[in-house]
Amino acid sequence: MPLAIADPTPAPAAPTGITTPAAALPPISAPVAPAAAAPAPPAPAPTPTTAPPAPPQAPPAKVELPSTDADYLQNPKPVYPALSRRMGEQGRVVVRVLIGADGNAQRAEVRTSSGFERLDQAAIQTVLRWRYVPGKRGGVPEAMWFNVPINFVLE
Repeated sequence: MPLAIADPTPAPAAPTGITTPAAALPPISAPVAPAAAAPAPPAPAPTPTTAPPAPPQAPPAKVELPSTDADYLQNPKPVYPALSRRMGEQGRVVVRVLIGADGNAQRAEVRTSSGFERLDQAAIQTVLRWRYVPGKRGGVPEAMWFNVPINFVLE
């Protein structure tokens, strides 16, 4: 849409002289076209474009975390390091384990240390030997990280 731009140079036939200011008018929000031209019709209001509604999405697939609870897994208890036992070391280790879709541990790392390197390493060796029920997404086994707490408590 063309805009009217005021030209500061007067027209050659424009009257010259002193004029008195007219009474105050309300502010103009749009440029005014010259009086000789017919008033332009107001621009149509822009219609908001709305995106078509999103197609209904299926609910997110149900995620089942890996587990060590299944009875058939027969995971051995962690071995308490003999030196740690003699020195009275005890604590809780949280090991972060990557469980493959086949239920085997692929990688393990200490997430929270017991404060004793021997206990931490014993926990890592234990969880790497265990078998797991793999995690599932939408009923399909998938590799997932899982936190396994191991408690070393002297009795």
